Amino acid sequence: MSLLLRHLGREIYLSIALIFFALVGLFAFMDFIHELGEMGKGQYHLGYVLLFVALIVPGHIYELFPVAVLVGTILALVQMAASSELTVYRCSGVSPQRMVGILLILAIPLVSLSLLLGEVVVPPSDRMAQKLSLMARKGQVALKEFRSGVWVKDERSFVNVKNVMLDTSLSEIDIYRFDEDHNLQAITHAKSASFMVEGRWQLDDVRETRFGKEGVSIHAQPVMNWGSALHPGIFSVLLVVPEQMSAYDLYQYSNHLKDNRQKSARYEIAMWSKLVYPFTLVVMLLLALPFASYHRRTGGVGAMIFLGILMGLAFHVIGRLFASLGALNDWPPFISATAMTGLFLLLGSVMLWWTERR
Repeated sequence: MSLLLRHLGREIYLSIALIFFALVGLFAFMDFIHELGEMGKGQYHLGYVLLFVALIVPGHIYELFPVAVLVGTILALVQMAASSELTVYRCSGVSPQRMVGILLILAIPLVSLSLLLGEVVVPPSDRMAQKLSLMARKGQVALKEFRSGVWVKDERSFVNVKNVMLDTSLSEIDIYRFDEDHNLQAITHAKSASFMVEGRWQLDDVRETRFGKEGVSIHAQPVMNWGSALHPGIFSVLLVVPEQMSAYDLYQYSNHLKDNRQKSARYEIAMWSKLVYPFTLVVMLLLALPFASYHRRTGGVGAMIFLGILMGLAFHVIGRLFASLGALNDWPPFISATAMTGLFLLLGSVMLWWTERR
């Protein structure tokens, strides 16, 4: 058992590393070519381009994990089948159940590495890459949700922010405050806002328009305290797309949206996807096992690798499609996030049963 585990582990891990090297190198080269078109804007020179590409590499590794595991495992198993190594193992009494058990053991380091990347490495790395790029070009984040900026609901107020600075301070803020009957009470405009302590911001260069029974009045003051449930973490998530945030940040932000009666489906789907994603690697390992049996009948290592690449890409693309459809149609977030993983697990089980039955 230990000899077989070491041998399979060495072959599979080396194949996965080879596929990673090829795929990540390709994606990094494409990113480099794209960023060359942005070079020269502000202080965005070649050194920044190279650093930016290096910082987003962990994100590519994380995204490509299922594809690399599936294709790498297929490559290793098909080559072992071609050299009759798997046949020798089967004749020595290694059952399919034992092979599945070995693959599950080999999945543990891969799952752990995926969790580490998704929760610890990728979010700060991607955020740092975006900050670096924006700092070199403009020095601020122009929010693109609407032309007017981003809108956030804060209890009975609606907050419009034009720009989020790199230190998550805000510029050009409009606060529309309503009463319990949804009547507009005041509009506060400030040139900038800085976070002071939990629940309080400092507004600078403030102009407040109040609407009362006596009419409309305008008040101006250089500094004003603003009590709000919003905090820099809420705005810092705008620097990273939901799929590249940590599950903990997604959980916090989803709760904030639900507390303010806003749609949180996209962030809940992303959260469940992050939690389930590492375990898709187990599914990919199991899905690769039947390919060794098919190889004996159909021949051609290249054909098996090509089919594995197609299945890996289908998993990635259709999984994103399910997530988008779930967010648009208000499907249960857990179902939207796990549908493709469950489908591929079923597919792998059927393929393994069929090959052993024949």
